[in-house]
Parts: sequence; structure tokens; C-alpha cells
Amino acid sequence: MVLEETARRIRTMEIRGAGRIARTAAEALRDHGTALQCTNLDEFRQEMHHAATVLTNTRPTAVSLPNAVRFVISRIDASDSLDEAQAALVESANDFIARSHRAVEVIAEFGSRAIPEDSVIMTHCNSEVAVATAIKAWEKGRVREAFATEVRPRNQGYITAQALSDAGIPTNFIVDSAARYFMRDIDVVITGADAVTAGGAVVNKIGTSQIALAAHEARVPFLVTAETYKFAPATLLGERIPIEERSPGEVMSDEIAGRMPNVRVRNPAFDVTPPNYIDMIVTEAGAIPPGMAYVIIREYLGWNRDEWQKDFLIDHQE
Repeated sequence: MVLEETARRIRTMEIRGAGRIARTAAEALRDHGTALQCTNLDEFRQEMHHAATVLTNTRPTAVSLPNAVRFVISRIDASDSLDEAQAALVESANDFIARSHRAVEVIAEFGSRAIPEDSVIMTHCNSEVAVATAIKAWEKGRVREAFATEVRPRNQGYITAQALSDAGIPTNFIVDSAARYFMRDIDVVITGADAVTAGGAVVNKIGTSQIALAAHEARVPFLVTAETYKFAPATLLGERIPIEERSPGEVMSDEIAGRMPNVRVRNPAFDVTPPNYIDMIVTEAGAIPPGMAYVIIREYLGWNRDEWQKDFLIDHQE
């Protein structure tokens, strides 16, 4: 079944990257909904809410996933008939996908303007929008060279290095722990984000905060590129973004682990970079300082305190 297969592929990181995950979830909801044989609106809504839960439970940290799902499902809930809900599902899913693709293009344009001429840049993990920004800056002659980390333990950095190389950018591939060593050669650090809190803190691939600290120490600008749907409205209510801890098998094989019974392998997938280490967050709505993150939530995510608080309480009661 498309829904369960999509959930599996997101959970196992066959589909990775917050933007790609969000678009894939919207596609899965659309395809699942159009295949349902429901006889009334209530049944359709119930099935779609179940599908939404299946998808949102796959990756707890990336808020792009629940935000995408909420965008699609909200139009179904606002419908007055089964036919209207089915049409709204297709329209909203396609609308979200189109907006997501467009956001990458706009952020790349905005972000490239923030990169000085003849810059050496560093990036961490495989962010679609950060890579697009680097390539756009390269095309404008603003980037001279790039550094890409390997990004243990899933090695997403290989994908980033390949994309930068394919664009013609001279790229240095380094181990994660070498980021501070090379920071003296860097003019700008550019990363993506899996989530942005109301206070401007950024949740991204593990290791991001260490690179941000090194950049802060060296007075190197640290730019975050993030679509508006990666901002987390529930953080306005005090909710903390959960940090996913993945299988120890990604770090150490069962065979090796079996020889060390007193060793516990820890594998957090993300960390939190505080806003005072971030110079700018570039969104499709414009570039903002971290302290203005709440404005994005209010103006671009349809923030309604009563509605979000109701949903927050329902989710946590369940």
C-alpha cells in the first residue's frame, strides 16, 4: 500500500531531507485519499486522519512533516461534502508541493545575495535548499570554493559533495570533526533546518551546533536556509521539539557491539543551535534575524492560538 510504503521509506531515511519528506507526505495523502472507496464525509475524514497519524509518527523532529500534513488535512476538515473533501485533498496536496518547490527557488535567490563575492563556504548535512543557495551563489560568481562535511553516521555529506561537484564548484570533503580546523578558511557557513522554534533556535542534523559554535568563535557568518513550513508553531505554547535518537546499528554493527557488553551506543539524529549563534534565517518570505521567527509562524503558518492550543491538547491527551 502506498501509504505504509511511504511511511517506511521516510522512517528508514530512504526519503530524506525535510522538504522532500514534506512533499512526499503530501503526495502520499493525495494518492491514498483518491484510492479510498468511502461512502460518506465522516468516513473519509476518519481514514485521512488515520493516514495523517501514520505519516507524522515516522520522524518526530522534522516539523515540515506535520506542517505539510496539517496543510492538506485542514482543507478536508473545512469541506461540507464528500465530493468537496476529495477535491480539496487533491488541490491542497498539489498546492503544497508547488509551494515547496517554489520556496527552494526563492530562498536560493535571497540566500545567494547574502553571500559575499569570492566566498569560501561550508555546509553540513544534505539540505536541498542550502545546496540550491550555494549553487545559485556559484552561478553569480559569489562562491569560489566549498567545504562539505561527511555527516556521520548516515553520510549525507556524500550527496551534498556530489551535488556541489556536479554544479562545477571546487569542493573539499572533510570529516565532521575537522570543521573547526578549517573554519579559519571559511567566509560563510550555510545550513538547512529541520525545525525552527518560535525563539529562533534551529534544529538540524547532529553536529550543526558544533559548527555554529566554531563559526561564532571565528566570527564567521552562520546562515540558515529554511522554508516557512519548517517553523514550529507549537513552540509558542512551550512545546519542546523532540530529538530523534536512531538505531545504534547505524553507528556500530551488532557484531562489534556484541563484543562490548558494557558499551551503550547513542545516536541522536539532530541537535539544537541557539539563536545567538545564527546571523540570519533565509526563508521564501525574506531574510530575518532569529529573534523574528515568531513573525513567520504568525504571518505565514496561519497561527491561531485557540486552534493550535486545541490541537496541541488533543494530540497530547491521545
